[in-house]
Amino acid sequence: MEPSLPVECAAPLTRRTRQSRVQWGDRLVTVGGDAPVRVQSMTNTDTADVIGTAIQVKELALAGSELVRITVNTPEAAQAVPHIREQLDRMGIDVPLIGDFHYNGHTLLTDYPACAEALSKYRINPGNVGKGDKRDRQFGQMIDAAMRWNKPVRIGVNWGSLDQELLAGLMDENSRRAEPWDAKPVMYEALISSAIDSARRAEQMGMDGNQITLSCKVSGVQDLISVYRELARRCDYPLHLGLTEAGMGTKGTVASAVALSVLLQEGIGDTIRVSLTPQPGEARTQEVVIASEILQALGLRSFVPSVTACPGCGRTTSTTFQELTKQIDDFLRAAMPVWREKYPGVEQLKVAVMGCIVNGPGESKHADIGISLPGTGEAPAAPVFIDGEKRVTLRGDSIARDFQKIVEDYIEKRFGQPQVAAAV
Repeated sequence: MEPSLPVECAAPLTRRTRQSRVQWGDRLVTVGGDAPVRVQSMTNTDTADVIGTAIQVKELALAGSELVRITVNTPEAAQAVPHIREQLDRMGIDVPLIGDFHYNGHTLLTDYPACAEALSKYRINPGNVGKGDKRDRQFGQMIDAAMRWNKPVRIGVNWGSLDQELLAGLMDENSRRAEPWDAKPVMYEALISSAIDSARRAEQMGMDGNQITLSCKVSGVQDLISVYRELARRCDYPLHLGLTEAGMGTKGTVASAVALSVLLQEGIGDTIRVSLTPQPGEARTQEVVIASEILQALGLRSFVPSVTACPGCGRTTSTTFQELTKQIDDFLRAAMPVWREKYPGVEQLKVAVMGCIVNGPGESKHADIGISLPGTGEAPAAPVFIDGEKRVTLRGDSIARDFQKIVEDYIEKRFGQPQVAAAV
């Protein structure tokens, strides 16, 4: 039977937002508007440790983080910020730094102008800027600093530090309804109102609305989806997505991937962070890898060549394909900081490492370059496909080394050609 309509591939919706600009030196990172969804991360070092913090920022930036947030919570941390920036500049790392302020940000930004100037953006939590009469005044001092130094801000609400006066007022209002809401929708409303009202207050003070990004972070997947859908409906500010306190390992990875993917597929989200608790001995950069993989899996960005790999089954009792997949994946990731500059477009490369004859040749043909390793009982030969055609068959103990060399040669040939200058 002929289909009545052609099958259409799902694509993210387009949400029109303002466009914010985050800059350090010549490095300009645009957020919102037509810009791609940006990857952000945060250090977990003591910011007063200049060298340790600079090293971790460098690691995060080289892993693909386009914005890095650092804690600025003490006078010592504020004094360290310009020195961290200097260390990064000496290392050739031009990633913009975001200062994360709570409780005393108004004081630190006022008392340490070198810190205010060295940062590229400020994160302000309206639930932690003060209470009562102090709240508006101290929030205003931070916005004044942002305008004085021409810095964008993220107004970041978190349900773990929500403005309790606002929440209490909404609870009282809800109790007077003929049919009161459940507690959770009231909490949602408090988060959204806190973010939008704070942004509008900043604009009333004279801040350019294009320099404001909003976030409303919660730790539940369905809660995050509900809050951001409504937040996106009610404003056109760029939105930063993140499941706060997502957790460790598989739990944190899966929860973040599910929540962020639903929203991104709906066109909601302009920057993302995966707030992953590192497992013992795990690099901080893992949160950057996962954020990048989410965007790449959705087809929104490409960061590293993708590696399609066989999951293994009873046909593949050998671990050769597993070892080769890891070797190739590690090799490609380690090389990307250099290749991004040397081989423009290499992040679009598709590599396949397959474990037997069932899907191996087919998947390898679909990739730019692929290898089909022999499964259990198959002939000890590994055909290599390049641009859909079988080019060579590898045998022996050096298959892994030989295939890696073929990948390197392919990248050099395809992406390393000199660019032809456009005619004037």
